Amino acid sequence: MLRSVALVISVVFQPLLIPTLVFGLLLYGVPQSTSIPAEIRGSVYFLIVVATLLIPMVTVFGLRLTGTLKSLHMPEVRDRRVPFVITTLFFLLTTWFLRQRMDFDPTIWLGMAVICFSVIFLTAVSFFWKMSAHMTGLGGLLAVVLVLGRKFPTFEVLYPLLSVLVLCGIVASARLFLQAHRPLEVYVGWAAGFLICWFGFSWIWA
Repeated sequence: MLRSVALVISVVFQPLLIPTLVFGLLLYGVPQSTSIPAEIRGSVYFLIVVATLLIPMVTVFGLRLTGTLKSLHMPEVRDRRVPFVITTLFFLLTTWFLRQRMDFDPTIWLGMAVICFSVIFLTAVSFFWKMSAHMTGLGGLLAVVLVLGRKFPTFEVLYPLLSVLVLCGIVASARLFLQAHRPLEVYVGWAAGFLICWFGFSWIWA
């Protein structure tokens, strides 16, 4: 029973979900963080969700169906290389596309660039070590919430902050319970995501 719950938590709060949460927060939770007109925010958000969540997810499932990927849980370091490289390419293309279209407000493409950098770092590390992608994403999400609370006084940061902290604890516990990672892999993943996004997003709104 507990294993099933841990698996559900790992699947639902997968790393690919993080850009969707981050840009949902930027575009709708803290609309003053960007000057993108309200009438096109839905289109921008839809693009980000499709490019960073749906397409990479379908691609990973495709790799599993063709046998290229032995397991969706990617238990070994070598299992992560191809999916992570493909995901990195999708994130790079999304950053480039947003750069071309969002030149009137760089916040969105710069935010995507910061996330992309964290994915590149994760992918590079994953060629020789199994750092937690789940915790890299959640560490980054926590950093974004804290930066928004620091830079935009009208943003009521308490409940989002508590929610993300609880989520970090739940997901970390689930990954450790499933023995998907050793504690150090969880801690380093979280710290890497947090630091990259803290400095990156602080720079955006400096």
